[in-house]
Amino acid sequence: MKAVIQRVKEAQVTVAGEVVGKIGKGVLVFVAVEKGDSPSQAEALVKKISQFRLFPSPDGGRMDFANFEVLGEFLVVSQFTLAADCNNGNRPSFDNAAPPEEAEKLYNLFVELLRKTPCRVATGKFRAMMDVALVNDGPVTFILQTK
Repeated sequence: MKAVIQRVKEAQVTVAGEVVGKIGKGVLVFVAVEKGDSPSQAEALVKKISQFRLFPSPDGGRMDFANFEVLGEFLVVSQFTLAADCNNGNRPSFDNAAPPEEAEKLYNLFVELLRKTPCRVATGKFRAMMDVALVNDGPVTFILQTK
């Protein structure tokens, strides 16, 4: 599994003109499921993201605090394009992406596990065309991978 996480001041997902997920301060998580990914990888990614320190200490120094420690929220958005292979030619290959039915199960497991953390979790809509709006805080962006 792959994830791009961004520290945000606010973020929201709109589908067909309707806001389906919205957060204030927290972490926007774009997540992709690849062929061969397993529930244990979803668990490992949730553990990493939920404990990942990306908020600064009050003195503005190092990133010392995880999302739950600053009372942040999570917005999780499925994004299969993160599984793309862009090494050959000018068109991405999505051969590495898990089939939609398999991906949806692991995506839902990922969200379910993340909801067991102290943070509120909002989501986009799996397999929908989504408009994602965010105010990136920093900007602070990280790429996490379980393989």
